[in-house]
Amino acid sequence: MPQVDDHRPSMRLDAELEADGVLAQIVRFDIPEPTDTRHAIGAGYHVNMCLTPRPLQSRGGYRQRWGPHRLERLGDVFVIPPGEELYIKGGSGRQASLICTIDAALIDEVVGRPLEWDDPHLAAALDVSSAQMRALLFRITAEVRHPGLAAQRMLGFLGGELAIELGRHCLEVAERPVTGGLSGWRLRLIDERLADDLTAPSLEDLAKLCALSVRQLTRGFRVSRACSIGDYIEQRRMEAAKRLLMEGQSVKAIAFAMGFASPSSFTFAFRRAVGASPSTFRQRQGRVLA
Repeated sequence: MPQVDDHRPSMRLDAELEADGVLAQIVRFDIPEPTDTRHAIGAGYHVNMCLTPRPLQSRGGYRQRWGPHRLERLGDVFVIPPGEELYIKGGSGRQASLICTIDAALIDEVVGRPLEWDDPHLAAALDVSSAQMRALLFRITAEVRHPGLAAQRMLGFLGGELAIELGRHCLEVAERPVTGGLSGWRLRLIDERLADDLTAPSLEDLAKLCALSVRQLTRGFRVSRACSIGDYIEQRRMEAAKRLLMEGQSVKAIAFAMGFASPSSFTFAFRRAVGASPSTFRQRQGRVLA
């Protein structure tokens, strides 16, 4: 009987659905130890949304452009443009993701020309904060899991909307100024504060931490991350809440640890950000990883 390497990451395709120009797949990863993997993208756009929390310290880098040592944080949603190679380093764990591959021709048609990607814009695409894209990806996930009447046609409609939102996002990233953002050390300070303390910091606290005025902080953060600092804080907090839910902590304990006045106020915020209540999220992810 052949021996199996228990330390090698494995990937399993749970479900998929395809329409013209769009392929949507729900995949499950089992990562027994920290990894360093290469993702080579062909002629399409690769859109990845984690359905369960990503392994801690997940980072990505474009070695051919940046060299081997520069790694940026991977968000809940990231995009790899056509023809690029992304190297991902991360911790061990089990994870499920929605992966959408969209023909570049669909994006080019929306934008009116092929997009050009330089280093700062590649980095920005590793943590996409668009609420519209996230909502579409959740709808696509539901359709792939439970195909209904005319599922392929529905995926075509949703994929077309996703192409439009992706085109808008890419143009926003590509056209915004690349100067005037926060320095890397200030962004790291903000991320470390959000990782160390689950309660929401005030803008005044973060501005003091970064030795800036609130106005400088909010303007510079939007240039650097293409979203408001308030939206970013909420996303990071909900990522932490997902992880705690998957670890088995109660909704009440998480709510008070995160500084919410009551479990119901936490549930409202979680549902608004994730599209499901904390209990429903935990049940769904338990089924995904079963």
